[in-house]
Amino acid sequence: MIELKNVSKKFQDVPALHDITASISEGEVFGLVGTNGAGKSTLLRLAAGVLKQDSGEILIDGMPVWDNPESKAKICFIPDAGYFSVNATPLSMMKTWEIVYPEFREKRFLDFLKKAGLEERRRVHTFSKGMKKQLSLFLGICSNTKYLLCDETFDGLDPVIRQAVKGLLAAEILDREFVPVIASHNLRELEDICDHVGLLHKGGLLLSRALDDMKFNMQKVQVVLRDPLMEEELKAKLDIILSEKRGSILTIVARGTYQDVMEPIEQMNPVFVENLPLTLEEIFITETEVAGYDAHSIRG
Repeated sequence: MIELKNVSKKFQDVPALHDITASISEGEVFGLVGTNGAGKSTLLRLAAGVLKQDSGEILIDGMPVWDNPESKAKICFIPDAGYFSVNATPLSMMKTWEIVYPEFREKRFLDFLKKAGLEERRRVHTFSKGMKKQLSLFLGICSNTKYLLCDETFDGLDPVIRQAVKGLLAAEILDREFVPVIASHNLRELEDICDHVGLLHKGGLLLSRALDDMKFNMQKVQVVLRDPLMEEELKAKLDIILSEKRGSILTIVARGTYQDVMEPIEQMNPVFVENLPLTLEEIFITETEVAGYDAHSIRG
């Protein structure tokens, strides 16, 4: 488990993170989302022990991460913009990573390269952005560490490769003790892979919840009532978060289970009613508006 307790970080006089408390449990994919500048990269660097927090505590399986080789041996951090020397090739990168990560899986790495069509001896600086992202991910997965911290993992990948990478991460979780932490400003990228999601905004953690719990306890419904005057009566019966009226269709987002929300609606014998799936983006926009933040400022 990765634990952050009241963690804060400044760069000179500019605050990057403020009083962050969160935990990343084993057996789940943790998604870290937020706009550019929200503090995602800083948080990952702190969790990896690349940076030291100004205050608070960061523990990896109960051990401090800063200046602790035992903790850092459990972590592989892939930055948004990976560094590759001018003469680096996938093979030379593999040899370097084998020095840093003694349990590096060479055979699997070479197999990844072959399947992805990445030439072993080609200089990395000639690769496209997406090819470099693939190479970094293959190195990270094959490092065989317990925790893999990825910054903007899917940025630059085409849709086919993006789905393949998600499949690789899921297979790795089934195969061994493996906890991926994926930071992204694009909520849609994380929706079909993450079990738990944290939302950063202006250096603060607005939310950290299981995705299934959020979807289970919030409903989006479109309804047409026979009498428009009944709309206020309906709103009084539900824990309404947001509501919007377009023509005769009333769209509401309300807290509660499917039964909690649909029963009062059906009792009014509506002309039309439909329960709509909530996207991860809609959930966070809704939650942050309730918290007093401008929804447009956190869109991915």
